[in-house]
Amino acid sequence: QVQLVESGGGLMQPGGSLTLACTVSASVFGIWNMGWYRQAPGKERELVALTSSTGSTDYEQSVKGRFTISRDNAKNTVALQMNRLKPEDTAVYYCFAQVAQTRYDVALSYWGRGTQVTVSS
Repeated sequence: QVQLVESGGGLMQPGGSLTLACTVSASVFGIWNMGWYRQAPGKERELVALTSSTGSTDYEQSVKGRFTISRDNAKNTVALQMNRLKPEDTAVYYCFAQVAQTRYDVALSYWGRGTQVTVSS
């Protein structure tokens, strides 16, 4: 059973930094896109950052230049380094990954349970 295990959320002052990490907890055949979404209270879930299996990246406009996504294909992990945090970054952050468990499976999207990030003084 594929599970995504997240860590690294918490409370941070504006201007500070946090790093989120996510690990795919099963041995799988392949992982394609990995990334992070976030959902603030009363708002829809939005894509924050995405990385493909070849290492290309994409970011939501408001986080460009402040957040960096990275992945370690050998360890099946993806991380999100968040710098210069702003109160509007406050949200629950969800890791996702497109995973094929065996060579015969199509890739399905899996989600972590979410980790709270609160930016406040």
